[in-house]
Amino acid sequence: MSSIQVLRTEQKVPASMAEVWDFISSPNNLKDITPPEMGFTVTSAEDMSKMYAGMIITYKVKPVLNIPVTWVTEITAVKENEYFVDEQRFGPYSLWHHKHFTKPIEGGVLMTDIIHYKLPFGVFGTIGIGFVKKKLNQIFNFRFKAVEEKFGKFKG
Repeated sequence: MSSIQVLRTEQKVPASMAEVWDFISSPNNLKDITPPEMGFTVTSAEDMSKMYAGMIITYKVKPVLNIPVTWVTEITAVKENEYFVDEQRFGPYSLWHHKHFTKPIEGGVLMTDIIHYKLPFGVFGTIGIGFVKKKLNQIFNFRFKAVEEKFGKFKG
């Protein structure tokens, strides 16, 4: 059986908490921090300017071989300027639980992401773990650079 994997990332951002929170808490900005080759598009019909607990967000994404996949997540918890959690309701993973934390630090904000995920297909899912880990690292490396381009490099 494939096991639950964990990805943890941190990034220091030289901006105010309000600026960082406004950016990361708007689903409209997800496309800007996702590699363009993934063809990421938010398809939700409702206003996506500000997330809230219970919000359902639908996307189309092309993670592998340019094949479109529908992904549906729910924002299950939000504490303004501190954290929010998104969980997959339908999509490519058996489990996707993504915690986004923000914390003020000297010179800016520390963003921490903790993702627990599990691949589908039981024992056969273990075959793809290495590929998925590499892909997720590429996505978060892209995001790191995109956030730096928006807010600047952290000096500290």
